[in-house]
Amino acid sequence: MRHFVAEPGRLLPALLLTLGVFMCSSEISQAQNAGAPDQTVLGAHNKKPPSLTVKVENHSEPEVCAEKDNIDIRFINPEVRSFRVQAVHPAYIATLKEDLALPDFTDCDMSGDPVFNPGQPRQVTLYETPWISIVGQVYPSFWRPADVPVRVGDRVENGLHLIQVYQRIGQRMEEMLVVYPPDGYWRARPLPPAHMGWTAYGSSFMIGPVTMEGRPVVALKEIRFDPETMTFHFPFRDGGEGSLKLDKLDKDHISLEVRLSGNLPKDKPFAALRSMYVTDINNDVSRVAFRQAGKTRWGEEHVLDYKGGEANEFWAGRYWPSRHNMSSPDMTFSRFGK
Repeated sequence: MRHFVAEPGRLLPALLLTLGVFMCSSEISQAQNAGAPDQTVLGAHNKKPPSLTVKVENHSEPEVCAEKDNIDIRFINPEVRSFRVQAVHPAYIATLKEDLALPDFTDCDMSGDPVFNPGQPRQVTLYETPWISIVGQVYPSFWRPADVPVRVGDRVENGLHLIQVYQRIGQRMEEMLVVYPPDGYWRARPLPPAHMGWTAYGSSFMIGPVTMEGRPVVALKEIRFDPETMTFHFPFRDGGEGSLKLDKLDKDHISLEVRLSGNLPKDKPFAALRSMYVTDINNDVSRVAFRQAGKTRWGEEHVLDYKGGEANEFWAGRYWPSRHNMSSPDMTFSRFGK
């Protein structure tokens, strides 16, 4: 279960209110100003670089508690050293007039979950400019020890459960990416569409060697953030290092470029998707789609019926609204490269 992320308040003074959309680097701004939208989403027909084939394993299992991550999809190929993760608004986003995003603990029993109490909750600003803010949170408790140091420039913070990335868009700060250092879970979302002031997070993803430690985790040695390139760097406890760069952000999707390096374990997945499904109207993911080399049609299946297989692109999302995190994004994994 994810702890719920507080939505952004006014973390910065009301400066530069006439700014338009601030993109995360000069390269991003140039690409978007040139009118070259990124279309690596389900069904796109733009020309893309060749992608390696990865093995997809589905370890999902049925669950009646909406706050447990029972969807567990893992990606395996020891040759992969780069790939793209995107969070894309669901196809029905324009039909939503209001959102449903409150937690639902019906049929949930969390009494057996491990609990670590680090002390008093606190919030700390790790980095701040008029355009971007990196915020750390300490919760009253968490299911794993918070022993991953977080570094931004010369500043190092210990004991953080959550890192939040905010960006100024027009007159307010928008949160679009979070990471939980203790277990290596990431969540992303696009900017809200024009008719909505806010959208929900949904599925989580992991980058790096996935191991089972009560539940799937990626154990990190530390997290470093480079504000100049909008890139996170994170060495793994089990060998190797990863990086995640915010590439594009708009009211349709957020695109993240991932790179892996070093002596990564060859017998572990290099990435995973975690989500929840109870019924077709109570889920964050209900369907998966996958593209295989040499085939001209995407495969599509119910998330619990999918047996795994090979893919060079993978999508997980919903065809119709759910009562759980109704506005949360679909997720895509693509452009697997050496």
